[in-house]
Amino acid sequence: MPLKELESLEAVNRYLTLEISVADRLQKIVKTAAEICGTPTALIALISEDTQYIKFNQGLDFTLMPMADAFCNHTILEPDFFVVEDTLNDERFNNNPLVTGNPNIRFYAGVPLTTDDGYNLGSLCVIDQIPGKIGAVNLKMLKMLARHVINLFDFESGLALLKQQFIQTKQTEIKLRSFFESSTSEHIIIDREYIILAFNKRLRDFIYKEYHITIKKGMKITEFVGKVYMQDFIVNCNRALAGEQVRHERLMQFGGTSIWCDIDYNPAKNSEGEIIGVSFNSTDVTDRIVQQNKLLSHQDSLTKTAFLQSHELRKPVANIKGILALLQMEGYFENYGSLQKMEKATNVLDERIRAIVECTRV
Repeated sequence: MPLKELESLEAVNRYLTLEISVADRLQKIVKTAAEICGTPTALIALISEDTQYIKFNQGLDFTLMPMADAFCNHTILEPDFFVVEDTLNDERFNNNPLVTGNPNIRFYAGVPLTTDDGYNLGSLCVIDQIPGKIGAVNLKMLKMLARHVINLFDFESGLALLKQQFIQTKQTEIKLRSFFESSTSEHIIIDREYIILAFNKRLRDFIYKEYHITIKKGMKITEFVGKVYMQDFIVNCNRALAGEQVRHERLMQFGGTSIWCDIDYNPAKNSEGEIIGVSFNSTDVTDRIVQQNKLLSHQDSLTKTAFLQSHELRKPVANIKGILALLQMEGYFENYGSLQKMEKATNVLDERIRAIVECTRV
């Protein structure tokens, strides 16, 4: 079997196994197609190696049929559309069991479901039990609906892949967190005596702005932690030194300004796995908290889902990208070739997240 055909079948099988969360939208597309073309029947079908799978339909009892009998098998061979105005006058179909028997097809018009990389995986088609025609405007609208079907299938496919890769990314994030969190967060590593071992630029700038102190390695972090937060800080550091990961969101006051912070205390370990200190990370999440409160007053579920998913899924990717950037500046890429591969995979995942977010806005 040619490679292109194999790749097409792989794409079809991927779509066939999807858990569709937008089934109602796909069903509405089928209904709209039938209404536009004035036919009692419309369907979305995917063509596998020897079977046509009818995923969504209106006015049809079939869920699958042999590919040899399927009209859509002809549609996927066309680059644009396929129309049969009267099957009884077409020698290719006048003896077809779908014409001579249920559902007694006399008129058929279909457009291929074409992926961005050029594979025709199935069709969006309309069917009638009497001969008919389809105008240029209706055909154009059918093509637009078919494009929307592919967009929705791609969204579901991308989201499924993204969830799988998100789990892997989260595991990687935990391993890397003992180095640096992200350039968009304040990060510092201290030893068991609260001596500063490492910190990022964002934390250095923040400390100077709030306390007018230029921090350096070897200083004690307790020299500039605010008194009102000291007890909480010590307690959580001790929990991290005992091997526990502590995370909470807290409203902080700095110079009369209120800031919501997402705070992490994590055990910092050496290469032997011994806990040598605490990795502390603080992220300003004020905008997220405010936005979440605004979302509670809206009923647009798709927009809300897009916001929450994009935030939660992009956070570990942003963290990893920040860590990798810092590691590259420190010269780790020269000694650890796997970091370059990780950077490439992270960039690909970040682009997929952006594409899915854009798709939810359609």
